[in-house]
Amino acid sequence: MLLALSSSQSLAQINNDLEQYRLGSGDFVKITVFGQDDLMVETRLSNVGVINYPFLGDINLVGLTLNEVESLIDKGLRGDYLVNPSVSVTVLEYRPFFIDGAVKKPGGYPYQPGLSISKAAALAGGFTERANRGNVIIVRKLAGKETEIEATEVDTILPGDIVTVNERFF
Repeated sequence: MLLALSSSQSLAQINNDLEQYRLGSGDFVKITVFGQDDLMVETRLSNVGVINYPFLGDINLVGLTLNEVESLIDKGLRGDYLVNPSVSVTVLEYRPFFIDGAVKKPGGYPYQPGLSISKAAALAGGFTERANRGNVIIVRKLAGKETEIEATEVDTILPGDIVTVNERFF
């Protein structure tokens, strides 16, 4: 029962992290407005993160949550162009995460929701013999600033994270 409680808490944390997920370069997003096919846009965000949206021109999406983008587009379209727009923004493909250190194939890999460090290591060919699974560093951009987070193999990662698996000394 304790394991089930722990699993549901971690799943809730993952869902909360993705709800608060901020868009970044490399994310592939789809913007739709119900009943307005000509306002549908699918695009991969560049390093600049600016897209050209119909009627609104250039808008910067990097650093915004999906809800903030929906609100921004709704506000821009409401009144002048549409009476009551129903805007939906979804991430079709998240930007990759990166893993290095004591894994067999370090590099960048496609992100999948619910990805733990041990699953990320499996994508990277597994841990090496000298991997210290209890000493992992995640570099994550929070509030526009890169932050180092101490983690273990069971912790979850997010798109754009840089995961470093440190080595044991013996």
